[in-house]
Amino acid sequence: MSSEPQGDFGLIGLAVMGQNLILNMADHGFTVVAFNRTVSKVPHFLANEAKGKSIIGATDIKDFVSKLKKPRRLMLLVQAGQAVDTFIEALINEGGLEQGDIIIDGGNSHFPDTNRRAKYLAAKGIRFVGTGVSGGEEGARYGPSIMPGGNEEAWPYIKDVLQSISAQSDGEPCCQWVGDDGSGHYVKMVHNGIEYGDMQLITEAYDIMKRGLGLSHKEMGDVFAKWNKGVLDSFLIEITRDIMYKEDDDGTPIVEKILDAAGQKGTGKWTAINALDLGMPVTLIGEAVFARCLSSLKSERTRAATILEGPTPKFEGDREQFLEDLEQALYASKIISYAQGFMLIQNAAKEYHWKLNKPEIALMWRGGCIIRSVFLKDITKAYRNNPDLENLLFDDFFTKAIHKAQPGWRNVVSKGALWGIPTPAFSTALSFYDGYRTKDLPANLLQAQRDYFGAHTFRVKPEYISDKYPEGKDIHVNWTGRGGNVSASTYNA
Repeated sequence: MSSEPQGDFGLIGLAVMGQNLILNMADHGFTVVAFNRTVSKVPHFLANEAKGKSIIGATDIKDFVSKLKKPRRLMLLVQAGQAVDTFIEALINEGGLEQGDIIIDGGNSHFPDTNRRAKYLAAKGIRFVGTGVSGGEEGARYGPSIMPGGNEEAWPYIKDVLQSISAQSDGEPCCQWVGDDGSGHYVKMVHNGIEYGDMQLITEAYDIMKRGLGLSHKEMGDVFAKWNKGVLDSFLIEITRDIMYKEDDDGTPIVEKILDAAGQKGTGKWTAINALDLGMPVTLIGEAVFARCLSSLKSERTRAATILEGPTPKFEGDREQFLEDLEQALYASKIISYAQGFMLIQNAAKEYHWKLNKPEIALMWRGGCIIRSVFLKDITKAYRNNPDLENLLFDDFFTKAIHKAQPGWRNVVSKGALWGIPTPAFSTALSFYDGYRTKDLPANLLQAQRDYFGAHTFRVKPEYISDKYPEGKDIHVNWTGRGGNVSASTYNA
């Protein structure tokens, strides 16, 4: 047997995602070297799922690296955090990685960690890539959405593998180079935040149909099936249809047996925190995170249900028309969520000095990932028509869509309030829309209040610029006649 390295690509981490990506690579003609921290998993994988495929096992880190052709290309699919740093050190110190070799982190790492690792490894001549991978178990096996960013020198060497295993949309791979440093993981983070928003919107539509309209699960399944043939055609609507139809052995819909306390792994929270850090109004993702937090207070809510009163939903009118309104409310709120997500990405590019390609980001989300939908084709088209588009809502297609959806959207939000059914995502989307289209918001009063109690100063509207109120000057008024003329320093939150 030849002692020459046989492996085209290496992957560490044999959990479900790792195994499926390896099998995907092997299907596309690559010889893959597999390794896992619990080494006993390797022979088991080779004897079962990987049997008969171009997959080689490794017994330790040194063996793993020795079996890879140069420049060595390898991916870590291990738990985000310390495990990634531990494996990087082991690959360098035990494995003997050399200058020009490429490490890809395919886990859900937080983008500041990827920034740090990229700089650390660049100093050693090793190319580091932080890659978002979305699509779950099935996506990993048959074509995920892949979002690579980091050391761009690595891209020509890994492009063939990543683009061949990714999902395809209209003949284009759902994998393109994102940008520098942690931008790949950043875009995946925003993707996950949008995913939180999409899921919350769908659950609110379900709650309105169930409690507001009194629909059966079969009827709700039929509604989702119909929606999946129109503007809401997407993976999440499709699986929601299936969930509505699924019954347990006793004939009870399984979904009604599931405890209403949502879990979360942190990526939605990271998106909301980053939006606050950058001062961007990404309200819908924030509300989706808070809705999960509220759901986790199950025992407290159970007590509150016996103490706090509210209206009992009673629907009157044309049910079919209301379901059309609900479809439009879901569509309009989704448009707002994606507009906010791209606002955040656009602002992050400026803040972190990344060159991000918005049409390609939308393209990467069109197939393979959890938020994949027909809707993303329209976003891709909008940014291809105008890469400098200031806001998605300014694109003609989306302007018309949101204008058409508006009457139904307002009807649904108002009915939710009248019925006592919470619609945090629908409501915040509409509030954002109304705030965004308002030339004069009441923040002038807020600024007056800040100046009154803390001498925080304010600036005047352009039409009131004068010798008394010069342009660009921070002004303080002695509101009571008792204070002094010293003002506080100004700052932007």
